[in-house]
Amino acid sequence: MAKMELAPLRPWDDFCPGAERYAKPDFADLTKWNNRVISNLLYYQTNYFAVAIVVFVIVGFLNPFGMFLGGAVVTLVFVGSVWAGENKTIIKNFKKKNPTLFIIGVMGTSYFLLSLCGGVMVFIFGITFPLLLILIHASLRLRNMKNRLENKIEGVGFKKTPMGIILDLLDQQEEKINKIQDFLESKLKE
Repeated sequence: MAKMELAPLRPWDDFCPGAERYAKPDFADLTKWNNRVISNLLYYQTNYFAVAIVVFVIVGFLNPFGMFLGGAVVTLVFVGSVWAGENKTIIKNFKKKNPTLFIIGVMGTSYFLLSLCGGVMVFIFGITFPLLLILIHASLRLRNMKNRLENKIEGVGFKKTPMGIILDLLDQQEEKINKIQDFLESKLKE
């Protein structure tokens, strides 16, 4: 097993270039859209973490207790859902078949628990807003050759990154690894 590495911070002109490197996802082909999102999450992960940290710091500065409470609730719900997904077959199958609904369920549960504590606005601006920005960028940003190569290296298991671990916990990596193995096998046969 590879040791965990932090992916490099991608340059601004690669992360946020002109409009020619963005395109609307094909909503009819959810597999292709999911692959684009996963690839971009893996490739730009350090940039995404930096964006999230900046938003967290700003919201945390404005409301430190609310941000701490929101972060703790979301973390506990996420860890609890991952545990349940690993130990309860029905939840594991649901998570594998409906990853987006699973994430929406985690966020909905977090929202409900925070509404009981009065921390809804902190949840919306401090936690959900950075996730929305990341999802929008990952959905719209077209992949480049370096992006594809890095993802193949991580998918085969030569590298392990924080985003790769998170995607593994959400059962989003296994399909990519199988596709990469199929791709490599077809290239070896040529």
